[in-house]
Amino acid sequence: MMTGVSEISPAPDAVPSLSQQLTDAVGAAITAAYPEQAGADPLIRPSDHADLQANAALALAKKVGANPREVGTTVSEQITAGSAVGNVEISGPGFLNLTISDDALWSQVEARRGSARLGVPATQAGVRTVIDYSGPNIAKEMHVGHIRSTVIGDALTRVLSFLGSDVIKQNHLGDWGTQFGMLIQYITEHPEHPWRHSDLADDSEATTVSALDTLYKTARKAFDADEAFADRARARVVALQAGDEETLMVWKEIVDESEFYFDEVYARLGILLRAEDSRGESSYNTMLDGVAAELEQAGIAETSDGALVVLSEDVKGPDDQPAALMVRKRDGGYGYDTTDLATLKYRIDELEADRILYLVDARQTLHFRLLFEAGRRAEWLSEDVDARHISFGSILGPDGKPFKTRAGDTVRLMDLLDMAVAAAETVVREGAEAKGTELDEAALTEIAEQAGIGAVKYADLSGSRTKDYVFDPERMTAFNGNTGVYLQYAHTRMVSILRRAAERGLTVPDGVPSALSDVALEPAERALVLAIDGLGDVLAAVAEDLEPHRLTTYLYDLSRAFTDFYEACPVLASEGSVRERRLALVDLTRRTLAQGLDLLGIAAPERM
Repeated sequence: MMTGVSEISPAPDAVPSLSQQLTDAVGAAITAAYPEQAGADPLIRPSDHADLQANAALALAKKVGANPREVGTTVSEQITAGSAVGNVEISGPGFLNLTISDDALWSQVEARRGSARLGVPATQAGVRTVIDYSGPNIAKEMHVGHIRSTVIGDALTRVLSFLGSDVIKQNHLGDWGTQFGMLIQYITEHPEHPWRHSDLADDSEATTVSALDTLYKTARKAFDADEAFADRARARVVALQAGDEETLMVWKEIVDESEFYFDEVYARLGILLRAEDSRGESSYNTMLDGVAAELEQAGIAETSDGALVVLSEDVKGPDDQPAALMVRKRDGGYGYDTTDLATLKYRIDELEADRILYLVDARQTLHFRLLFEAGRRAEWLSEDVDARHISFGSILGPDGKPFKTRAGDTVRLMDLLDMAVAAAETVVREGAEAKGTELDEAALTEIAEQAGIGAVKYADLSGSRTKDYVFDPERMTAFNGNTGVYLQYAHTRMVSILRRAAERGLTVPDGVPSALSDVALEPAERALVLAIDGLGDVLAAVAEDLEPHRLTTYLYDLSRAFTDFYEACPVLASEGSVRERRLALVDLTRRTLAQGLDLLGIAAPERM
């Protein structure tokens, strides 16, 4: 079902970043100096010697047949006085070390403070993106294996929506298969076993899916041990597939009860998925015959050993034979491959996607190569549609192996969250005691929940998504280092400064007094303005390569820049226009950090 997170039109208050402004200024200077080289990339990069550096002179020198340093000098002389550049120094083989003027820096602060979007342009406006993420199985517990798809997919949903994309969330539920015949038959024969959430209300440990999971395991044992029950279960599968009213009613209730539980998990995790975003495998059943017929008639699918398959033209399997998608089994039934083919076609034809993102672990890489190849050969997937498998690594335990319980079982997702919240509660309690801060139990519980959940999500997002990472609650809830808790704590410090300022009657100025332009910015202030200014560029990069860790790295660097500013530049102890501009900087940094955390789906608490 189509559900856009938000519909954001191109931002009228978009503010070009200082990096972009310097790219434009140096690009114009290159054109003025060497008209035949118009359009050359100025190669603006960070610099240890100035605010930014332009490194184009070496490449230009080869093209114009001149000394690189002379080229650098010639270009620097063409940089206009009206640009953001306050000073240019030439070093080495023509590198231009660019220092941005205080006026240009503060103009950025004013512009971004005056924008509800912090001046971030809506670079994804007009793009419809379908994001397939989470995808738990009906009647099964959500476990550690679901966390990455859910968290990464939600972060990408938030970022792309903020950038203006019309995002359609799709929760591809595993709601069909022979296992439901066993489960429904057992439930029907044993009504004494509670599994509905209304019947489990008095048991704080039990959940609908844990009850259903247990019932399925019992049904499985009965199926293997009791031939009469096995026959009845097989008959129930046939009844389900034939649309028997009584069987469908029980199946639908199982689905609804499972989704009730999933919604609880998503609410605790702060995930945007809702019931209306769910589209289970069963919803594509009516398409399967048509998909198989279309592929067969087009000569894309062929019969092999009695089954209908699509043999890859590009990919070979371990036996050096073409890898295959199973379109129809020998017995005439359909499986996951056919459902995924129908899903792809539906998202292109019905949802009219420009971009389709599948958040599925790296073990499915071959499957998606085959799926997209089949889609292209069937001419469903044109060059105008960008379909990608957004793969990711695994969550490991301290031993470096897939994270399991001590008994060797898969860790329930809710248990994993409980571990992180417990670790966060210890850290928050100890921190409050060390500072002499009084926190009642209700406040402590709320803060620990925000910190623990934020820690899990930040740990999942802060490394390259394709890499594995170790689940370590103590490390991920530390107040120091690259953790979600460190960022949340930085936010509380900003809130505290602004709160104390308000208590003293010092408001954050909406405008900026002209006297500010006569007071030189301190190095830490300059560094903080430059850090704030990078948000839009970072989000554009996330939208392009779909790597949320670029945003986490940016927010960590922003928080460190704020810490340096906080230590070097007294805010409330300063006076006059200096105090006003520092309050304005604290306010803008807080808004920027809070916006970034929100795009990761992490709370920005006001105290810790």
